[in-house]
Amino acid sequence: MARRDVEFNAEGVTLRGWFYATGTGGAPAPAVVMAHGFSAVKEMYLDSFAEVFAAAGLNVLVFDNRNFGASDGEPRQEIDPWAQVRDYRHAITYAGTLPEVAPGQIGIWGSSYSGGHVLVVAAIDRRVKAVVSQVPLISGHDNLRALVRADFIAGLREQFETDRLARFNGESPVMVPVVDEDPLAPSALPTADSWQWFTETGKTHAPAWRNEVTLRSVEMFTEYEPVTYLPYISPAPLLLAVAERDHLVPAELAIAAYERAHQPKELVILPGGHFDAYTVGFEASSGAARDWFVRHLTF
Repeated sequence: MARRDVEFNAEGVTLRGWFYATGTGGAPAPAVVMAHGFSAVKEMYLDSFAEVFAAAGLNVLVFDNRNFGASDGEPRQEIDPWAQVRDYRHAITYAGTLPEVAPGQIGIWGSSYSGGHVLVVAAIDRRVKAVVSQVPLISGHDNLRALVRADFIAGLREQFETDRLARFNGESPVMVPVVDEDPLAPSALPTADSWQWFTETGKTHAPAWRNEVTLRSVEMFTEYEPVTYLPYISPAPLLLAVAERDHLVPAELAIAAYERAHQPKELVILPGGHFDAYTVGFEASSGAARDWFVRHLTF
């Protein structure tokens, strides 16, 4: 398979990534559009998934979210979920212009935070012909309460308000760590496995990854509710892949939310925790996604 660097315009912001061509030649083939989750960049195992999909006869467009990695956008290290949703739609448009791609056969893949994004995109953009949502964020409201002690939440909201006033007065945004070795220390993703995966993967795969996001990114996380879009995804086929021991985006939230989606749909329970889907559980997670896309995009 061949991989080339690509860039495309997203309402004035240049997004950059990779395009994997199937290399089969002949008629245009289906494509999968992919982006990573909270603060992560494409080098953090998205190439591995793309290679699996491309080997199965699928073109793949992988891109870095705006404000992160190789993509442009300001303020750097800020995650606006709705901007990222719009950028998936820009990426679908761009993919459809490529000569290798059959525009009517495009699927989307997301994981963790972007696993929530693809639920929203599939519900509102009928160009999506199949969707795979891996270990997804389901509800920012509920996830906040799963990760943060109840007596800490009021203080967190005070920090949001202080930051909002400071921005209004022209000050720079407050930054917080994505992860911290101490799960009780302030961070966006306060779990031990988050610290281990991000720091180790940053060192071995993505040295450009930065362990910081704007505090406003955390605020927007708490307001984001992909679960409300689940009933509207049909008739696009949905594969929901949940890690059985996921406590970063709790498995029980995703399993309960699955009931809100309509057919065609399938629930896959992956072994291990949240980040095992990228590493020791990669064969199971990538294989399930590959088979779903091949089944629903190739005809």
